[in-house]
Amino acid sequence: MEKKELVCIVCPMGCMMEVVIKPEGEIKVTGNTCPRGKIYAQKEVTAPTRVVTTSVKVEGKKGQVSCKTREDIPKSKIFEIIKELKQVTVKTPIKIGDVIVENIAGTGVDVVATANVVD
Repeated sequence: MEKKELVCIVCPMGCMMEVVIKPEGEIKVTGNTCPRGKIYAQKEVTAPTRVVTTSVKVEGKKGQVSCKTREDIPKSKIFEIIKELKQVTVKTPIKIGDVIVENIAGTGVDVVATANVVD
């Protein structure tokens, strides 16, 4: 039997949870205040994921535009995604929700703009 302690990051409550993984694979979660915490804990100990938030260069501008993965991606892909996005430069105009990169790092997830940039 394996035990792990986690702080839930789904909402601002930050519940302290204990996750017990039994030898037969059963996962028991305690300490969560809501069902979303249980789902987060189970996912975190089996296949952790994250939404990546960063920024990319804008052609002809000094600043950058913020962007994020449209969905969560495998945690193990974070550094590969950041490396790929460092090579990206986008052209204006950019609107919130515009796709910056399709299928980033082979995850099947797009990276989208989270801000507007005009000429």
